[in-house]
Amino acid sequence: MLYLLETNLPTQKPVFFALTRVHGIGKNTALFICKKLGFSQNLKVKNLNQEQIVDLLQIIDSLNLPLNNELKKLNSMALKKLIAIKSYRGLRRVRGLPVRGQRTHTNAKSAKKNKRF
Repeated sequence: MLYLLETNLPTQKPVFFALTRVHGIGKNTALFICKKLGFSQNLKVKNLNQEQIVDLLQIIDSLNLPLNNELKKLNSMALKKLIAIKSYRGLRRVRGLPVRGQRTHTNAKSAKKNKRF
């Protein structure tokens, strides 16, 4: 396993799929990175040389993406802000009810179970 960007990337998978394991990099971003570096679709992580790994890190740094813990912190801060300003979404989240307008008369059991902030 290659430890890159606070994530263990599987060595047997292509670089495109391995990059999607990083929290904050989806399929579109991974495809953009692979095309920018000129990687083929079949290039596996174990076949990357040191120079390609450095180029990969430089491209990701130049995109200024929030990744891993930084992204999780931004998301939790956004939720805490909704709760602090007492918006409708924030109040529904605190009460453990559906946030996006779903029915609550007979449903919403999963929303009540998954109380998270």
